Amino acid sequence: MKVSDSTFMKHAVLLFAGLMILPLLRSAESENMAERTLKSIVERQRALFADAAKQGEKLGEAAFRQQVQSITHEYELLLRNNQQFAAGFAAYGYLLSKVDMRKEATAMLLKANELDSDIPLVKNQLGNLLAEDGKPLQAAPYFIAAIKLEPNEPLYHYQLGTLLVEARDQFLKGEGGGWTRASLDGAMHEAFRRAAELAPSRFEFTYRYAESFYDLEKPDWEGALKAWSALEEKAETPIERQTMRLHAANICLKLGKVAHARALLSTVDEAKLQGQKEKLVAQLDGTAKN
Repeated sequence: MKVSDSTFMKHAVLLFAGLMILPLLRSAESENMAERTLKSIVERQRALFADAAKQGEKLGEAAFRQQVQSITHEYELLLRNNQQFAAGFAAYGYLLSKVDMRKEATAMLLKANELDSDIPLVKNQLGNLLAEDGKPLQAAPYFIAAIKLEPNEPLYHYQLGTLLVEARDQFLKGEGGGWTRASLDGAMHEAFRRAAELAPSRFEFTYRYAESFYDLEKPDWEGALKAWSALEEKAETPIERQTMRLHAANICLKLGKVAHARALLSTVDEAKLQGQKEKLVAQLDGTAKN
């Protein structure tokens, strides 16, 4: 399969299929030739993308594309000789999806899913492709299936939450399997909560969970205040800590805790945050006048 001329470097840090595919294979003592070959291919692609992430533009897109092309040839030879090897189709499909060969990636992933319907990586990646193609209603069942198969993978929860909030209107039009605003809000919020719970060190997950309170039709502002306060304790830089205080001050305003909001805002002195601070101060002043 000829690799397209898309820009590959932007995907360099994304491709770690080996970390998710290799657990599907058996131990070295019991693995067969196909599994040993797949391990070798996946390790080669992992090394390639890690090197690309390290070198950046120094590697050169042409050289990178040539090496990816070589890996695709290895996959095709492996699968030609092992046409029932679900893990091989899964790994190849994941690779192709990360180098913008979407049609080919979908075909490989669907084949893997046909051969083995219990591979969470395959479900998740099919969900990703459908979501990126603007088909959230078709994507959701794949994300949900991935979560059922691997409930402790935070990424799967995070992606489901993102899908539900970004495509909310489509789910609520009556075409999305009977979703209501309450059920959708509940599923979205729980998805972000689980992602944050499973990966508390992943700042993007914990931050998005705190943000998700804003997305609720009926927000639990006390719960939101606790989430932003917890995030401030984990923040590593002054600007991060002060960003959390801005959010906390905003929540305090919604709760009518004006004095607390003003006290929080008085501690925000980062130049980049002054615009947001001034907006909240204006709301405080307006509340005081009323």
